[in-house]
Amino acid sequence: MRAFLSPAAPALAIHGRALSARLALGLVGAVWALGLVGHVTPLTEWPALVLYVLGSIGLTLWYCRRYQAWRAIGLTGVNLRSALLWGGLVGAALMLVDLANTFVYYRGGGAPLAEMERILVGMRLAVLFPLLVLAEEWLWRGMLFAGLLARGLNRHLVVLITTALYMLNHYAVAPVGLPERGLMALMALPIGLVGGYLVLRTRNVWAGVALHGLTMVSMLLDVFVLPALAR
Repeated sequence: MRAFLSPAAPALAIHGRALSARLALGLVGAVWALGLVGHVTPLTEWPALVLYVLGSIGLTLWYCRRYQAWRAIGLTGVNLRSALLWGGLVGAALMLVDLANTFVYYRGGGAPLAEMERILVGMRLAVLFPLLVLAEEWLWRGMLFAGLLARGLNRHLVVLITTALYMLNHYAVAPVGLPERGLMALMALPIGLVGGYLVLRTRNVWAGVALHGLTMVSMLLDVFVLPALAR
């Protein structure tokens, strides 16, 4: 557990041992509340999504600078090469599995992800995917993950908790219909589980970022390439 605490950050050790978890959960609660309110307004879940992305990145940067907690949260150069290697290898494997499953889905007559295509193509938001990956990994496998471990929770339980909340979050912030939210939540399951154990192994959030980034590439291929190939 001490590996997640920065030895150069006594303020963190005294005041911030579990603070990152409380801050992360507070942000998640605000995002979910805003998503619930937005769902019954013309703005839908967009305000919640903006708060989710900008809030996650801003909160993580503030916390790490305030408490010198970069290593505690896993945003460090320690084990970086191993983290990127493992994240890349496992991410590539998950990407191949997803592409194969999606190809079979389309060949079987499955409907394309029309609403996601509208957002990525019509609204030209595909370029913001890297920002989303950083926000999600820093929040779930960084702030919340490290905070729960620091509270003494079993590491396997931490992986399960962060994965479950990460999956549920798609219902709060995804500005698409429920069927596509469900598909996105299912896609989040291996990202959360495998990414969580990679972070445990490497003590580095960049393992999760590498894995998550490749799965997002897979999602883009699901939307833009596979429907035509499966005809």
